[in-house]
Amino acid sequence: MLVSDFDFALPEELIALHPVEPRDSARLLLVDPANGLGDLHIPDLLRLLKTGDVLVVNDTRVLPAELRGSRVRGENRANVSFNLHKRVDAHTWRAFARPAKKLHVLDQLELGNGQADALTARVAGKGETGEVTLEFDLGGAELDEAIKAHGAMPLPPYIGLKRGLEERDKTDYQTVYAAEDGAVAAPTAGLHFTEELLQQIAAMGVRIERVTLHVGAGTFLPMKVDDTDDHVMHAEWGEIDAATVERINAARAAGGRVVAVGTTSLRLLESASRATGTLAPFSGDTDIFITPGFRFATVDALMTNFHLPKSTLFMLVSAFAGFDVMREAYAHAIANGYRFYSYGDSSLLLRAK
Repeated sequence: MLVSDFDFALPEELIALHPVEPRDSARLLLVDPANGLGDLHIPDLLRLLKTGDVLVVNDTRVLPAELRGSRVRGENRANVSFNLHKRVDAHTWRAFARPAKKLHVLDQLELGNGQADALTARVAGKGETGEVTLEFDLGGAELDEAIKAHGAMPLPPYIGLKRGLEERDKTDYQTVYAAEDGAVAAPTAGLHFTEELLQQIAAMGVRIERVTLHVGAGTFLPMKVDDTDDHVMHAEWGEIDAATVERINAARAAGGRVVAVGTTSLRLLESASRATGTLAPFSGDTDIFITPGFRFATVDALMTNFHLPKSTLFMLVSAFAGFDVMREAYAHAIANGYRFYSYGDSSLLLRAK
């Protein structure tokens, strides 16, 4: 399909720069391909979910992965900044650099805005479109803690270009169940849940299962091709363990629905189902690219925020609920003032049959 098929006009004022308070008071658009649209709110999940369903959440934790500092060549220094987007190994990350043209392989870096205990690294490689490979002197958990100490929360560009980072972003841009360090962007559908709402959902007899997919900054990159067949999807690391798979499969066998919270949870579940059509344990990178025509194997419903025009995520939701259905849903959301993107409102999509 043409990328232009997934374009739409969005008024600037509908791009949310802060979440609503409390976080579970946001609006929720029910998108049912068989019965149409419904204007609801997040607490309405308590009547939309049913006993025996499985709510699958992504428990990745966002690292403050925007690092600023200096490129050092002898006595010469130049200001540089990086957005980490994918861990390679214990010491190494891939990152988007600004300005990348100032950097050469083997350049030394001091990151931390002049702090005495600066995080040190070197440029180990350069790729296309401003991507570099950074090799840090620290590794593993010690590196993670240093990144937390020196980094800033990596807000999406459509927010960061409109306002500065605020102290509240440290909690606003993190789910209440975040546990596994490694993401550089939040799984934003999960931002709508509070501890109280999760407890109410569990009390209904809905299983809440955790999976991990470390969201990369590549999720914000614009598509640079005209045809979806020519797009190369960014890879992200994810894991679903055997015990979780067993519980989800048992719930499905008993008639429960699998409700994915966020496109990240859905992409991981479908990656783990792709080879056999049945959910199986999974650990590793996935670059699954879901467009209309994709055959879903596991997920029955998807909770997700409203996505960018011409984005891979708008293509995914169009595949899930139907292209024409999602065009209608987004037109309705815009006409009715729904708030868009990471800090915006949400939707619950039922899978097209």
